[in-house]
Amino acid sequence: MPSRPPTPVPSSASESASDVVRWAAFSCALVPVVLLVYGTSFGGAAGTAVGLAAVTTACRVLLRRSERAAEADRRRTVPYRAGRHSRPGGGARRGGRHGGGCTPRG
Repeated sequence: MPSRPPTPVPSSASESASDVVRWAAFSCALVPVVLLVYGTSFGGAAGTAVGLAAVTTACRVLLRRSERAAEADRRRTVPYRAGRHSRPGGGARRGGRHGGGCTPRG
């Protein structure tokens, strides 16, 4: 029995977002047709189509804005250290000499 070929995985979030928008546009066309077939008035189906198109457009705008923000964040983020104990900054507990409070008086 031949095995099924693996389904292609989108290489980036942009492609998956485009797929979502394509399916949403398809639904904007399909839902009013189904409503007409099942006896809804033309005005009701047209109103549904307009509402779905508005929601799809708003979601597309938000997806694009999110993609741009994520890309800008990716470009801005620079790895500061690599290693087992990677922490940002020096801090007071990193070893070495500390001035002040713990020196003996005498």
